[in-house]
Amino acid sequence: MPAASSLAVVIVLALVGLPGAVRAGGSMKLTSPAFAQGGAIPLRFTCDGEGVSPPLAWTDPPTGTKSFVLIVDDPDAPDPNAPRTVWVHWVVYDLPADARSLREGVASSADLPKGGRMGRNDWGKSKWDGPCPPVGSHRYVHKLYALDLVLGDRSAVTKRQLEEAIEGHVLAEAELIGTYERGK
Repeated sequence: MPAASSLAVVIVLALVGLPGAVRAGGSMKLTSPAFAQGGAIPLRFTCDGEGVSPPLAWTDPPTGTKSFVLIVDDPDAPDPNAPRTVWVHWVVYDLPADARSLREGVASSADLPKGGRMGRNDWGKSKWDGPCPPVGSHRYVHKLYALDLVLGDRSAVTKRQLEEAIEGHVLAEAELIGTYERGK
């Protein structure tokens, strides 16, 4: 196949999308009034402070969004058996399509917008457990996914189970990274 034809095929596939592919949401953004992208997460939201969840807001989900999923994890978590492990701090799903924010201090599913649910974090709890690195600076990645379906009650679903359930249903995603440092 000539180079120009190959390029045309790639462009068409990118525009049409493949089953299971994540489509860029274009303008969907995730922010927090508590910290900037790449900025330090205030003590209040960590294990050294009050340990409450930070406020979050998002804009411009794509047409066809039926729900949102939010996963917060620490890709810098140490593991004695591996160089790196991702530690999951919060799993939230079935946020309604018209939701555009989470307030500070969400303690249970009852505090989420109507229909929202919490899955299980790596402490085995269905709640926010804030940054608490043993030592050094860690990144806390807040990932918001716009989905073309509502998942329904999945009880104490984990990040891995949720990622499997949303495969092929992600319309867009947005990311907000904050940092927190303890001891040196």
